[in-house]
Amino acid sequence: MNQLSATKDEFPESLPGLLVRNVHRFGDRRVALREKEYGIWQSVTWQQYLERVRNFSLGLISLGLKPGESIGIICGNRPEWIYSELAAQAAGAIPFGIFQDSILSEVAYIIDHAQAAMIVAEDQEQVDKILDLRDKLPRLKKIIYTDPKGLWEYEEKDLLIQFSEIERLGRQLHQKEPQRFDENVGAIEEDDLAIICYTSGTTGNPKGTLLTHKNILSMVASLHEVDPKQPDDQFLSFIPLPWIVEQTMSVFSSLYAGYTINFPEDSETAMADLYEIAPSLVVASPRMWEGISRQVMVKHLDASFFKKLVYNLCLPVGYRWADFKFEKKNPPLGWKILYWIAYAAMFRALRDRLGFSRIRSAMTGGAALGPDVFRFFHALGVNLKQIYGQTEVAGYSTIHRDGDINFDSVGIPVPAAEVSIFEPDAEGVGEILSRGPGLFQGYLKNEEATRETIIDGWMHTGDAGFFTKDGHLVIIDRVKDLMHLKSGAKFSPMFIENKLKFCPYIVESVVLGHQQDYVTAMICIDYKHVGKWAEDNRIIYTTYSDLASKLEVYDLIEKEVVRVNATLPEKARVKKFLLLYKELDPDDEEMTRTKKIRRKFINQKYTEEIAALYGDVAELPIETVIRYQDGKTATLRTNIIIRAMKPESAYQSLL
Repeated sequence: MNQLSATKDEFPESLPGLLVRNVHRFGDRRVALREKEYGIWQSVTWQQYLERVRNFSLGLISLGLKPGESIGIICGNRPEWIYSELAAQAAGAIPFGIFQDSILSEVAYIIDHAQAAMIVAEDQEQVDKILDLRDKLPRLKKIIYTDPKGLWEYEEKDLLIQFSEIERLGRQLHQKEPQRFDENVGAIEEDDLAIICYTSGTTGNPKGTLLTHKNILSMVASLHEVDPKQPDDQFLSFIPLPWIVEQTMSVFSSLYAGYTINFPEDSETAMADLYEIAPSLVVASPRMWEGISRQVMVKHLDASFFKKLVYNLCLPVGYRWADFKFEKKNPPLGWKILYWIAYAAMFRALRDRLGFSRIRSAMTGGAALGPDVFRFFHALGVNLKQIYGQTEVAGYSTIHRDGDINFDSVGIPVPAAEVSIFEPDAEGVGEILSRGPGLFQGYLKNEEATRETIIDGWMHTGDAGFFTKDGHLVIIDRVKDLMHLKSGAKFSPMFIENKLKFCPYIVESVVLGHQQDYVTAMICIDYKHVGKWAEDNRIIYTTYSDLASKLEVYDLIEKEVVRVNATLPEKARVKKFLLLYKELDPDDEEMTRTKKIRRKFINQKYTEEIAALYGDVAELPIETVIRYQDGKTATLRTNIIIRAMKPESAYQSLL
């Protein structure tokens, strides 16, 4: 690679500019990216990183990409994603991401809405999606694929081109115009659009959030102030990159702080790769943290007598240790000794097995994490923090500080963010407002939604919450999702759902009760763990729906509902529940791609089931169409049991 002609201070505050600065800082002396291929970790230095970005950026220009045009990226967590994103920015174009598991209608909407000139697609599966939509995408000039397997005989040669060919074109242009890339990066203004980040779309089609380089870097700098990252840190990228949380860690913060990003071989091997890397930084969605805790609990239930005994003795010690931290108290000497014994006996080995042996900072965001899961990881000694923010504020507005963690809250606002409560009630609860230098420029082609969201310079988040006396922000639920019983009693369905999901056998739940006499729940069982339990108890089953209809499984889940009810106010306790015949699925529009429940859609889709929960029936015959991942459908006929909870006195032996 030719020596950089500009000094690091000549480049403006932009994402490609930070990449150039890191090359000045680290060159070939430090690894920037690492990817596992065929079981071997392949390293990319900062200088090699810049070279790949430069070649691809100049190649895009050679191919006809113009400043201001948009380029879509639909692939897994790979270095090529980041190369594409930064290369597009350096060329003056605007990148945007699409979730890899998106169905055709979602892909078509986003590409058309963003008016993409080109698409970077990972493999044959993603290329086929785009080709199926070709007639609906008249602006599309090229589909760039990174993996050529299966694409050799395709006839659309005018549309398809390989990633490596773009890089070859870029190298040729660089030889002719060696200053071109530096000039392009130097021409980026901090107020230029850096990326279009699409929201999760809980209430309809996702909205394209317009973020500038200034928006992004101001919030990254603010987050770095309270949760600093170091060049020696290691991070494993396994959350989908279209999500702003993963963008912040794998792209924005990495460029700002200079730490190493590791990419797993496959999404299926992410947990095994986590164990190999043992990163110092971990960010995962609440659903992933819930899944890890559920996996630990199930393995404990399946362990030998001695291991069960150690687990049952050590975990309460860990919980008490965590409570000392939450209460900001110095544990007495006796508890320090007990925790040291518990750590040596179980927690150290368990953390190592999970890949958390070297963890320094762990974060969760995107939705509230239940306090039970939070306490569980702190009991193991994992420094888990809650973050809160939106795509519209370029990531994070609040975060827990080290030594100041309240598992009921989402932390304290970062220095650059202002957070306020709009029209608080007598208890201080109101809609959360946010503003700061990270506030987005508006929604792409949706001025009405922009005006509804930004009022007098404040972003109306749609979340209900309040501030504690010590400045922590507590999220109750979405404002529109807060529910009132006919008696007038208020409750948060999300709070109850999170408690239900802290169970080895429940993967998802939907709590109901707005303008009803009592609270009910539709529950999705964890097929893997409940299936294992059924096999251990010699219960024969065939499919998910068959397993979910077993009376023994209802009895199992009823015990978990009893456990949760014991921690809830009387009026908020679940009085009836049913087990759904399938898991909620983004492909069925029941959840967003970031695993948030679409309540309005679920209320419309499951009207019969909801009516049965508030009727007098004990069983409900169901005939519905199930859609499989390959697009095929099948008719499912089953009976759903409506389980009414007994009086509390009947469960005294379980409490």
